[in-house]
Amino acid sequence: MQRLLEKRLVFVAGKGGVGRTTVAAAVGLAAARSGKRTIVCEVARQERMSHAFRREGAGFRETELAPRLFGISIDPDKSLEEFLVDQIGSRRLASLLFHNRIFDYLAAATPGLREMATIGKVWELAQLERRRGSDSPYDLVVVDMQATGHGLGALRTPRTFADIARVGPVRRKAEMIDAFLRDRGQTGVLAVALPEEMPVVETVEFAEALRRQMGLELDLTVMNAMLPERFSRADADAIEAIDGAHGAPAVAAALRAAVSEHHRARAQRAQLRRLRAELDGEVVTLPYLFQPDLGLAEWQRLSGELERRT
Repeated sequence: MQRLLEKRLVFVAGKGGVGRTTVAAAVGLAAARSGKRTIVCEVARQERMSHAFRREGAGFRETELAPRLFGISIDPDKSLEEFLVDQIGSRRLASLLFHNRIFDYLAAATPGLREMATIGKVWELAQLERRRGSDSPYDLVVVDMQATGHGLGALRTPRTFADIARVGPVRRKAEMIDAFLRDRGQTGVLAVALPEEMPVVETVEFAEALRRQMGLELDLTVMNAMLPERFSRADADAIEAIDGAHGAPAVAAALRAAVSEHHRARAQRAQLRRLRAELDGEVVTLPYLFQPDLGLAEWQRLSGELERRT
């Protein structure tokens, strides 16, 4: 974990529903506690983080959520307008162009343009010298990425645009961003998985594609939502041997539930062993929290767990 916090930019990746936002929030909280000025970026206009802290959205504003911890929801359209300002050098001209119907058609016809603007905004947040002199730099930028496939595509976007542009300022900017993303001293990647077959398979495939396409390795993998091991195998065998049919129905149901959870926990450990065998990097676990919805209190607890286990 400490090695990850020494980066300037950390992407949190994973299949949909595995708890990326939870882990991104936990990393952000840990970094802020360590004294780092940290911002957690949610993409595609997501607002879970800021709502948990303030019960209102941060929007496309760098908003302080807690001491040394900031949040922003990156709006692709606003990022694109900001990108145009940087390229044209005039906010007025960029605004005229951005709100022109013809530009809308061009933007729609250019695959990945908004993704490029989004990743460009993430890159700008991670720079020691910000685009505006009045903007303070961050020690760490944590990005809650899109689901695995889309996230890897976003990381590749600057290289794609550099190849398309060939010459000029767009190519130079794209090459700068691409070089930063591929720099293992500056950029880290954390993968989140659940202890189930499909998330494990997808995490392994993502690690291989990340290495092949970006030259990056996973810095850390988090196996999220692990059930506790409450019984030994001997305990479970003894519970299963009880003839619940001759007892109270509630007791029989409780015994069946206990055995079922034991088998689920064992199956999860098997997936954890498989993931550790397939990946070269460190794999740590976070516990399943028996809460219908996770919020700030749960994120703080998991943040502490993450620190202790890494």
